[in-house]
Amino acid sequence: MGGAPPPPPPLPKESFARRYKYVWPVLLTVNLAIGGYLFFRTKKKEIDPVNEEMPAKSVSVAAPVTVEKTVSSAVVAEPVVVKAREPVPEKQQRELFKWMLEEKRKLNPKNAEEKKRIDEEKAILKQFIGSKTIPTL
Repeated sequence: MGGAPPPPPPLPKESFARRYKYVWPVLLTVNLAIGGYLFFRTKKKEIDPVNEEMPAKSVSVAAPVTVEKTVSSAVVAEPVVVKAREPVPEKQQRELFKWMLEEKRKLNPKNAEEKKRIDEEKAILKQFIGSKTIPTL
């Protein structure tokens, strides 16, 4: 009764991590690169607001304005030029006021003070919409 030897036991299956051991370094490197890119991109946005233009409020003529900044107990004056913008046409202003009024109507006040403030703002918007001329800023 000399039969065939029993079949060899099945080889243990390799784990997922060991099967793809060459992919892990690539994945980690790409992940680190993307994280670094996002980190530095957001840091750049936090530092840069000094270089942005200041919005013109009631200046009708472009005039140089000096802004003083304190940097480690030293005062540095930088000239900042404020550009005057063209006035918005009255028709567009009315459309904007109507849109603002619609948005105010959609708001749900949380308390009586907030409701009173919203009602006052809506009254002002209604006055602007109903008036013949809109004041310019």
